[in-house]
Amino acid sequence: MGFLKAAGLLSTLLVILTLVITLLKQVIGFIGFLTLAIKVLVVIVFVVLFIGVGLLVLRSFNQRRKNND
Repeated sequence: MGFLKAAGLLSTLLVILTLVITLLKQVIGFIGFLTLAIKVLVVIVFVVLFIGVGLLVLRSFNQRRKNND
């Protein structure tokens, strides 16, 4: 009967260790996903900013050309 208790305790510790390892893998994957999402967001913000600056330059160029005529 003592063997069954020891085996049960060992199995319990092994299952808990497996669950902790699985949880850590999931957390690492989630952190990787969050960093990817932040990187994509930063790239999108810079593209929008670049397009906005380009539009402002073109608008001022067109206004200056209309004023000279």
